[in-house]
Amino acid sequence: MHNAAFRELDLDWIYVACEVAPGHVEAAFAGVRALGFGGLSVTIPHKAAALEAVDELTAAARAVGAVNTVVPVGDGRLRGENTDGAGFLASLADEGFDPAGRICAVLGAGGAARAVVHALAGAGAAEIVVVNRTPAHAEATAALAGAAGRVGSPADLSGADLVVNATPLGLAGSRSEELPVDPGLLGEGQLVVDLIPNPAVTPLMRAALARGAGVAGGLGMLVHQGARAFELWTGRPAPVGVMRAAAVRALE
Repeated sequence: MHNAAFRELDLDWIYVACEVAPGHVEAAFAGVRALGFGGLSVTIPHKAAALEAVDELTAAARAVGAVNTVVPVGDGRLRGENTDGAGFLASLADEGFDPAGRICAVLGAGGAARAVVHALAGAGAAEIVVVNRTPAHAEATAALAGAAGRVGSPADLSGADLVVNATPLGLAGSRSEELPVDPGLLGEGQLVVDLIPNPAVTPLMRAALARGAGVAGGLGMLVHQGARAFELWTGRPAPVGVMRAAAVRALE
């Protein structure tokens, strides 16, 4: 996705994978400083450790408790960012959905859910209901939305304008037919977003479509969070269409 964007803009950059063992994030970041990397992505299991290894944090990264993008800011200093929330909101805009003043329900309480809840609160959602099997995790995630956040139950989904699955249920190859929620709670007038990018149409999306709801998959958030990282690194507008096409090819 990123390499396709670099080629499109004729930038002398390359995006490569660097394997880092758990417990070695600080050493890896020292290498980033020494070698003059233009930026980097951080993925599981290092997103929390990266919080402690950078020199600066954005408010979003601090609130969500995870860094997924690192940006050099001069003098060897590194800033930790989290682009997931911005990527999610951009994906909603693609669907013509504005969360301001709307009732939103989020399934899950992990890193993706936290980024979504924080972003929805910043976008002015009227209410953000977090549904999760572990109440303590749900409470901590709902707290990111301030007065708009609360812990709910699956029954709350029927009254939501937006339903977001931020759990791994439905991921290709992993109990892929299990649904995170009873589809009978979904219906017309709702947008159901499954953050899983693969498969392109998840079991939840199929079930929601059958109930008359609108649906969107996780590819949009994947592409837009990457596009935001690209812009932070390069200072150039991201060729989002090119990045989306590359992501689609990679997932086929």
